[in-house]
This record gives sequence, structure tokens and C-alpha cells, in this order.
Amino acid sequence: MTALLVKLFIKNPSDIKNLKVREAYGTLGSCVGIACNLLLSFIKIAVGLISGSISIIADGLNNLSDIGSSVITMIGFKLAGKPADSDHPFGHGRMEYMSAFIVAVLIILVGFELLKSSATTLINGEKLPSYSLISIIILAISIIIKLWLYFFNKKLGKKLSSDALIATAKDSLNDSITTFIILVSVAISMITALPFNLDAVMGILVSLFILYSGISSAKDTINQILGMPPEKELIEDIENTILSFEEFVGIHDLIVHNYGPGRQFASVHVEVPQNINTVKCHEQIDLCEKLLYEKLDISVVIHMDPIDTDNEAVSEIKSKLSQSLKCIDQSLTLHDFRMTPVGENQTNLIFDVVVPSKVSLSKNELRKCIEDAAKQINPTFVCVITFDNDYMGN
Repeated sequence: MTALLVKLFIKNPSDIKNLKVREAYGTLGSCVGIACNLLLSFIKIAVGLISGSISIIADGLNNLSDIGSSVITMIGFKLAGKPADSDHPFGHGRMEYMSAFIVAVLIILVGFELLKSSATTLINGEKLPSYSLISIIILAISIIIKLWLYFFNKKLGKKLSSDALIATAKDSLNDSITTFIILVSVAISMITALPFNLDAVMGILVSLFILYSGISSAKDTINQILGMPPEKELIEDIENTILSFEEFVGIHDLIVHNYGPGRQFASVHVEVPQNINTVKCHEQIDLCEKLLYEKLDISVVIHMDPIDTDNEAVSEIKSKLSQSLKCIDQSLTLHDFRMTPVGENQTNLIFDVVVPSKVSLSKNELRKCIEDAAKQINPTFVCVITFDNDYMGN
């Protein structure tokens, strides 16, 4: 069914890098969600009112809020598809993250309202509603439709790497679980007389589940908006692509900026032999930047760092100092290592150290530890250290 809908309503469905195609996918997912949830909310609210079931009415209202979520998702894709302008030179891709966050907030609000009404019903000792066979049939059909919506939105979300569609898919799965819990409570209530209002208890459990789901989705989306580290696969792909050029011997200071799906920019320092022909090196850097864009759909700016690769003495000292850093903390690394000529009283070691956020030592404590480690290698060594932040999430 998903493949058929995509074929019928989306032109060039495989061209997912095209903003118009992404917008079409978002519109399709939203329209399907609106149609299904509109039908479900109308039927559930009607059945809930007839039976007097607060949990079924709440489930119907939850479907009604899903319509609002679908509309917001559609608007988000529409705005995200706008081209870059003078006020937003990197485009409007983050609107997808904003729409996903709004959907999460709506889920939290629905969960809170359901918790409040269910708790009030239980505290007041209101009577258990009377159910009919039609209630069970409606709930069972709702579960099937919501499960289909889950797989539908999940497939589209994975294809587009869209947080908004993935959040909508999670919401559909939550709805199917919620409705299943209500269905179980209805069946139990029809078979057994209980001393308490099972409908209200189930309403509380369902609301807590909805709140947990909404808070989790909001947290994930806020992390995207604030700026998450790039995926490890992307880091490895960038590094492997760059080092596939024989002139490049290492990389450091990789920084990736995400402005929405398909809108990633990066900068990186590439180490090259200091005696390399600069014209040839520049040519290789241009080719590498082009290859990264074609292969990974990411715009990369490469900075050249010439290093001494022929001096065995320098390489040996660098290797020993790197090992000393690992003894201080396994996550510490150094780069841009240079060394002044060996003197009788002082030899300067000039280098940068990358410090991940998980390192507990302060910069002053680190500096002292590194200086002591260098003195153990050679008492004349004096360290000139620049500390760099780690932007890769290590």
C-alpha cells in the first residue's frame, strides 16, 4: 500500500535530495494521517459518549490531536522546502526539527489532560462505563489502522531521514499500544465485576505512557536543534574518503554543522608532507571536496596543515608523547606537532591536544601532567600546548 501511494502521488520518488520531492513525501504522510485520524477520532468519540467510557473518549481526542500533528508536519515540510535567502543562507531545513518538536509538545499536552481526567474519575469513584460488542470491534479496527500508519510513516521517515515523520510514526505506535490497553480493559470489564473503575486506571496508565513518549520525542528533537555530534558512520566515511588520497597523511579538527536533512557543512584540517607541491596539493584538496559532496552530500572546506614526515627523530618524539597522553587519558590525542632544534637547556615541543568533554581534568591540570610526561622523555623539553575542543561527541 505504501509503495502504491508513493507511486500515485510523488513524482521522481527516488530523488529524495530534491527539496520538492521531500515536501511531497511530507504532504503525503500528513494527508494520509489526517484522513485516518479524522475517521478514528469521530468513531471513538461517538462510541465513548454512548458507552460513557472516559478512556475511549480520551483515545478519540488523542486521534484528534494527531490531526493537528499531521498538519504541523505538513507545514514544517513546506517551510523546510523553501530555498535559502539572505536571512537564512543555509536554507530552512531545521523547520522539520521544529515541527517534530511541536508534535512532541502536543503529545505531552494530550497525555497530561488524559492523566488529569482519569485521576479525577478514579478519585471521585465514578461508575464503570457499560460497553458493547461494537466498542471492541471499533477498538480492534483502530489498532490495525494505527499499526499500518506506524509502518507507513516509519518507512517514509527512514527513507528521508526525517525526524518529523519518525516522531509521527512513534506516535502512531503509541496510539496502537494505548488502544490495545483500552481494549483489554474493556474485555475484562465485560467479563468480570471489579471493585474499582478499571477504565480510569487504564486511562492513567495510558496517559503516563503518552507522556513518556512525548518527553522522549521532545528530548530527541531538542538535541537536533541545539546541535548533536555527527553520526560515527559519517565521521568514518569522511576520514576514509580523505585518507584515500595518498598525499594526505592524517586529519584533525573535523567540525560538522547540520542545518536540516540534506544540509550539512563541514570543515577539516588535513595533514600533508611539508615538502609537497602546493599547486598539486590544492588540486587534490579540490578533488577531495568534490568527492565528499558527491559521495556523502556534504559540503566540506579543507584546510592544509604541512607537517614534517621525513624527520625520524621528530616522529619518534611525537609517538612517545602520544603514548604518554594515553596514560593520562585514553581519549586524548595530539596533532600539529612541531619541534625546535634540540638545545642544551631547552627544546620546544609545539602541538595541539584535543580534549573530549568527558575528560575530568582541568586544562591547567592537563597541562601540568603533559609537561611532566614530556620531561620524563627528555628534561630539556618545554611544551607549548594549544587545547582544542572535541566536536565529534567522543
